[in-house]
Amino acid sequence: MLTLLPIKQIAGLTGLHWHTLKTLDKARLARDLPEPDLSLVRYLVMDEFALFKGHRYASVAIDAETRQVLWVGEGRSREAVRPCFKWLGPHCEHIEAVAMDMNTAMDLEVQAWCPKARVVYDLFHVIAKFGREVIDRVRVDQANQLRQDKPARRAVKRSRWLLLRNPENLKADQAGELKTLLDLNQPLMVVYLMKSQLKELWYARTERAARWRWTRWFNMAQASGLAPLIRFARRLKPYAEGIIASATYRLNTSVLEGMNNRIKVIKRMAYGYRDSDYFFLKIKAAFPGNPR
Repeated sequence: MLTLLPIKQIAGLTGLHWHTLKTLDKARLARDLPEPDLSLVRYLVMDEFALFKGHRYASVAIDAETRQVLWVGEGRSREAVRPCFKWLGPHCEHIEAVAMDMNTAMDLEVQAWCPKARVVYDLFHVIAKFGREVIDRVRVDQANQLRQDKPARRAVKRSRWLLLRNPENLKADQAGELKTLLDLNQPLMVVYLMKSQLKELWYARTERAARWRWTRWFNMAQASGLAPLIRFARRLKPYAEGIIASATYRLNTSVLEGMNNRIKVIKRMAYGYRDSDYFFLKIKAAFPGNPR
């Protein structure tokens, strides 16, 4: 029953105290969860998820090939993720690549513990960051410059989702509206096209091609004359090698985005967890991985 129903419901059915049931379930999980064969782990995916309200987070590492959750720990600082690499121990030598968002803490720990590993930055996180820091900023700046032209200002202010969505996800009327907007506003046209070209870095067939695309994109950003785009490109430059590495290692964190939804369901079913270790065991049990 403990594998199917929330503890609160089982407590109501059996008359046992919820704490007793939790202790039994935690002991069962600790006993039955299979130990992963770390000697076979070559690629990791690392990310973070909200643990509680109030900006408290946990970090998670999975085997990119089997999708098994290997490790979960509270926090997202270097000190918080270091136990993952201590647990991996000598198996860190086998890690070839680690996919993550632009999390400096995880990046630095990978470099410190996994000397042969390449860091691969996730497309979704970089493009989402571009949307927030470049497209949104230019859109607001353009709206502010159009105070005397209320219809044009309204069109720019309401264009956020048109600019952020992938073009293939737009309906015919939305695509037409977007084209009209971009034809009339050159700065928005520039950042919209630069977003598309930034995505192309992840689809390069070789690292040489990816490096050429990066250099070309960076130079165009610097020559654009748009301050938000110039700032973003300069901030992104230290992470360029992690983008270029995606030409060799086709890794991303999208699998963890789906897992995060499942983790939220686990948390809601229990009305939250006071015991983080118990919660982490539940997560590992939910994602035992696929056979190799």
